[in-house]
Amino acid sequence: MVLIPALYGLGWVAVQPLGLLLADDPTSLRLSLIGTFASLLLFVLVLPSWVRNRWNQPHPWLTLGLRSHRHAPSSGRCLIAGLLQSLSLLTLISLSLVLGSWGRWLGELNAADALNALALCFGVGLAEELLFRGWLLGELSQFTGPRTAVVSQALIFSLVHTRFNLGVLPMLGLLIGLTLLGLVLAIQRRLNEGSLWGCIGLHGGLVGGWFALQGGLLQISPSAPQWLIGPGGAHPNPIGGLVGIAALTVLLSRQLTALARAPRP
Repeated sequence: MVLIPALYGLGWVAVQPLGLLLADDPTSLRLSLIGTFASLLLFVLVLPSWVRNRWNQPHPWLTLGLRSHRHAPSSGRCLIAGLLQSLSLLTLISLSLVLGSWGRWLGELNAADALNALALCFGVGLAEELLFRGWLLGELSQFTGPRTAVVSQALIFSLVHTRFNLGVLPMLGLLIGLTLLGLVLAIQRRLNEGSLWGCIGLHGGLVGGWFALQGGLLQISPSAPQWLIGPGGAHPNPIGGLVGIAALTVLLSRQLTALARAPRP
């Protein structure tokens, strides 16, 4: 469990000499982003050996879900299904805003914002799913049963992403929403027979899609209620709103029903 802190520290140390070139302040945002990217690169390079040696699995990318089993759904099919799920959730939130007169559809998105949305979709989706539903879920499964591992990774996922300066109720809403999302993503991987691509599509689609909506597709009124768009002020997270929590609860219930009916391997 010390792998991620160790790699993050190595990535941060490795980029410190660049601070003299990027800005007078060595803790500049660009330096932080480069350090994060360096840590991610180290993580990807180390991960195959970690899986082979620590988990005793000879096919690391298959174990982590980036490659599909022969009889499992294809990676492309899982990715598209995940993207469609994220589109459904974002459509529900957008319709709630528009029908409630708290939003107006503009449909405008410049090329730079579109590229940023795509980069967030596939960059954040791939990186975070490889970390949480790939490595962390597998690592926890080495010490606990699969059910405990699923719940534990969801709680860790929510704690890592929650902002603790929002007040008690908004913070609680965000914790609940993120925990539900972590559970949904883990169960989605089970339903996809170990493939990580459905999780990447769902997670990345939510991140990139919400960025695109805020970037020009949808004009959100400053008076939009927090219970709908979620906590965060100028940068709300709809996962922590009542609509997001309700939608994820329904999705999780449907997933658990599908999982119970699925044939056992």
